[in-house]
Amino acid sequence: MTDLLELHGQAMAEFDRRVRAIRVTQWGDPTPCSDWDVHDLLNHLTGEQLWVPFLLAGGTMEEAGDRYEGDVLGEEPVATWEVASRESRSAWLQPGALERTVHLSFGDAPGELYLWQMTFDLAVHAWDMARAIGADEKLDPGLVESLVDWLGGQSPGAGALFAPPVPVGDDADAQTRLLALTGRSV
Repeated sequence: MTDLLELHGQAMAEFDRRVRAIRVTQWGDPTPCSDWDVHDLLNHLTGEQLWVPFLLAGGTMEEAGDRYEGDVLGEEPVATWEVASRESRSAWLQPGALERTVHLSFGDAPGELYLWQMTFDLAVHAWDMARAIGADEKLDPGLVESLVDWLGGQSPGAGALFAPPVPVGDDADAQTRLLALTGRSV
């Protein structure tokens, strides 16, 4: 299996490629995430990246308060994403990041689990962004296969985080299976 840090870099690149393709007229366009438009989706992923250095440094939800809530994009959404994603990636590349204990909303977890979750979210939302803006929807096959293997055919949180899984045929490719686990139809 490909190294998890490498997979994260691929997922980050997949999402970043779609962010750079957003046209100025698309910020209010709907996404496959029913409650989010393009701006909201980018705000969600940017906010997640802002959390990473703080959490990997041992910060807690209580200490953060509402620091990463609301509109974190400001007047230059793409530039804000660039800075947040660069800082997040740098934090992940620090020695021992995957072995650290992070204090997440659902409790303490190993850094490796947190990185899998972040990698998964970046990849799935790269597809969402691509669908929303009319960009290439094809994700890196190695990344997709690794995420499908990580999930083990189980939904990553239907009801709480994602829509219930949708059925797909036995001949469905890995990307279709991955997206179906999150309630997305290709």
